[in-house]
Amino acid sequence: MASPTSVFAAPAGSIGSPLLWGVSIVVLLLLLAADFLVTRRPHEVSMSEAVGWSVFYLALPFVFAVYLWTAYSGGQAMEFITGFVVEKSLSVDNLFVFMLILTGFAVPFALQQRVLLYGIIGALVLRGIFIAAGAALLQAGTWAFLVFGAILFVTAAKILHETLAGSAFDRDVSQLRSVRLLRRLMPVTDDYRGTQLTVREGGRRALTPLTVVVVAIFATDVVFAVDSVPAIYGITEDPYLVFATNAFALLGLRALYFVLHTALAKLVHLNHGLALILAFIGVKLVLHWAHGIWPAVPQIPTPISLGVIVLILATVTLTSLRANRRTAESTPGS
Repeated sequence: MASPTSVFAAPAGSIGSPLLWGVSIVVLLLLLAADFLVTRRPHEVSMSEAVGWSVFYLALPFVFAVYLWTAYSGGQAMEFITGFVVEKSLSVDNLFVFMLILTGFAVPFALQQRVLLYGIIGALVLRGIFIAAGAALLQAGTWAFLVFGAILFVTAAKILHETLAGSAFDRDVSQLRSVRLLRRLMPVTDDYRGTQLTVREGGRRALTPLTVVVVAIFATDVVFAVDSVPAIYGITEDPYLVFATNAFALLGLRALYFVLHTALAKLVHLNHGLALILAFIGVKLVLHWAHGIWPAVPQIPTPISLGVIVLILATVTLTSLRANRRTAESTPGS
């Protein structure tokens, strides 16, 4: 196990000078501020807006890689690009869980980008904590992989059961179990109040369902922070590059969500696929936990993980298109 000193000390040859750290954090804050301005007025995100922001955030890391190549060396640039691809692949898992939560809590479409922004900020904060703590903190918390995996299994089974029963996410927000639980601690309104997290009703402060959703999103951020940080440390030991790859991978998730959501919204079997994806991620987390105890237990490489997710989505896409075609053919006058 790494000593506390080695955990927080940057390795020899690290490119993370105080100036580079400072400039990077300022740029990150400016980009987050720009996202807040975009989401300040709740509105439904069009496909052109989502694609435009997605292209922007996908181009940024490659521009940064060119800077690393010219200012430092091709080695650092290659480590960054490799790490970014891994982290972006892992963030897709994060994105589909966000989709489940937003659907399950019946978040109005116009408010979803603000919730996603809160989730991205929470993910960045948590990644920073895990990066700073390093290998010692991760080794001390390997049991969490088993717990998180079990939670994902239960969630996947629940979603699949509700989908097969025809009641998936078709409910009043006020009847959600998590909302009822929070009401025991603090009043929760029955409906959303724009982007407000709390309101004053009857002379006392009350939470809105938006707060409950943000808490749920933040809880999933914990799961994926634990999963993604050790993956990137397997590519580079430079704390600055670990930070940069995570930041670039997370920044574009808000826009990418709406690209995927718009493209997949009409897929009738989407919930089946998302439940399978959650179960697969659960297997991945459990294997990661088991590998820490029994090194002979194999782990699922990121390319295979991404391939499985793509295969599941391709399958539900084909089955959904077939189901839609059959429905159209059986509809009179179609």
